[in-house]
Amino acid sequence: MSQDSEETRKSEAAAWFAELRDRICAELERVESELTGPHADLPAGQFERKAWERPGGGGGVMSVLRGRVFEKAGVNVSTVHGEFSAEFRRQIPGAADDPRFWASGISLVIHPRSPLVPTVHMNTRHIRTTKAWFGGGMDLTPMVPETPDREEFHAACRSACDAHDQGYYPRFKAWCDDYFFIKHRGEARGVGGIFFDDLDSSGVQADGWSRDFAFVRDVGLAFLDVYPRIVRRHMNAPWGEAQRQHQLMRRGRYAEFNLVYDRGTKFGLMTGGNVEAILMSLPPLASWP
Repeated sequence: MSQDSEETRKSEAAAWFAELRDRICAELERVESELTGPHADLPAGQFERKAWERPGGGGGVMSVLRGRVFEKAGVNVSTVHGEFSAEFRRQIPGAADDPRFWASGISLVIHPRSPLVPTVHMNTRHIRTTKAWFGGGMDLTPMVPETPDREEFHAACRSACDAHDQGYYPRFKAWCDDYFFIKHRGEARGVGGIFFDDLDSSGVQADGWSRDFAFVRDVGLAFLDVYPRIVRRHMNAPWGEAQRQHQLMRRGRYAEFNLVYDRGTKFGLMTGGNVEAILMSLPPLASWP
C-alpha cells in the first residue's frame, strides 16, 4: 500500500470517530432535555470538552456530561502515534520488530442516575503497526435485570453484524461474554453484547479494509439507535433508595473490571495516554459491601 493510501485511511477512520462522537453527544443532550420524571428539577446537562496532548505524539478530546439523566457520561476520541515500550511491543500484533504505532478511536461509558436505566459501554478503534486492524464492541450492564432491554440491545448487535457476516454475531457475542467476566468474582459484568479485536479482512477479501471499516461504522450507528431508546423507556420511572444502593454496589463491580482486566485501560496507561481520559470509565459514585 502506498503511503498516500495509508494516510487516507487513517484520516477517514479518525474523521469517522469524531463524527460519531458529535452525533452521540448531541443525542444524549436531547435525552437530557426530555426528562419529566425524578430529578427533572435539575438543569439539563451538556457536554464539556477538554483537549489533551500526548507527549509522545497525538492527543485527544474528552467530552463529559454530568446531568440529571446521566450522572456521568464520557465520550472520548483520540488519535495517537509513537513507539511502544520494549516490554509492551511483544503484546501487540506487528510491533515486535518495529515498535512504531498509530491508533485512533472512540470510547464511551455512560453511568445513568436512575438505577432503572442500564450502564453502557461502547468503543471502536483502528490500530496500525506493521499490521492494521479494527477492534471494539458494545455491552450493556443493567442495574436491575430487564429482559426486553437485553433482547433489544442484542437484536441491534445482531443486525449490525449480520449485515456484514452471518458468523460475526455468534462469534463476537461469545467473545464479549468471555471478555467481560469478572474472574475474581465469578460473575459476568452485565448482559453482554459484542466484542471483537484484530479484525483484518484484507488477506481474505478484496478491499477488506473498506469492508471492516463499514462494519465498524455500523456498530457505532447501532449503538446510537438502540441505547437512547432504552434510556427513554425507563428514565421517567420512579425509583427508591434500596435500588440506588444496589446500583452503587454494581458500579463497584464495574470499577473492579475496568481497573483489573480492561485492555483499553492497560493500553492507554502503557502508551502514555491521558490518565484522566483513560479512567473516564469509572463511575462517579460506587460502593462495596
